[in-house]
Amino acid sequence: MTGFLYRWPRAAKFGRVVPKTKFYEHATVPAMVREKFVSEVQRITWAYKLAETTINLPGTALVPEIQVFRIDAKRDNVSEPVLSAIDKAVKTPIIFEITCADGLARRTRMAATHKLVSFGAPRLGAYYTTEWYPDDADRQPLPTAINLATLYTALLEPLTPLAARPGEEVPDVAARLKSVRKLERELATLERKIRTEPQLNRKVELRRALKMKQATLADLTSPPPSPKPGTKN
Repeated sequence: MTGFLYRWPRAAKFGRVVPKTKFYEHATVPAMVREKFVSEVQRITWAYKLAETTINLPGTALVPEIQVFRIDAKRDNVSEPVLSAIDKAVKTPIIFEITCADGLARRTRMAATHKLVSFGAPRLGAYYTTEWYPDDADRQPLPTAINLATLYTALLEPLTPLAARPGEEVPDVAARLKSVRKLERELATLERKIRTEPQLNRKVELRRALKMKQATLADLTSPPPSPKPGTKN
């Protein structure tokens, strides 16, 4: 839960308030989620549209545009089911900025998931978030990118526990994150079994399997290689 807030380009400003009912009026949205929209959300603003026409970066099949949605919370936060319902209703990737009252001021956090756009419903991974920042905090410029797909990967990087490796795009990072979460669950199960296994030979086998999975996890989570001296980035 680290990171920072981005300074979105003025040319990409959209600034359109979207009625909450647009996202939860469909029968596929459970009643519990509709109630969360009513109780948690004050206003949803389609704040920015990052597209070739606004920031001069070409789109791709997976990332034709990137939207920035600002959600003003009624209370102290907005829950993931609300974000997921909005993500499922919008076909292109979304970066969320969630704001809420902090005394007389307001605070903001950024949240997003690795969203894979396909011909059917978008596929969503786990949601990640930055820390809370004062709403008027200094913001960082957008990362350098050659197209909207590489920009999307770079925008998500500060939110997620994995840094993108050279050549990786959203599907690659999402798949690696999925593998990491699966391995972490398997490691937790193995550690419990080792603690309770009474037979020594079986305990040795479990520890061997644990070390192999730990090595695989270390490989999946290792940072990108540093550039060699004398080479250009």
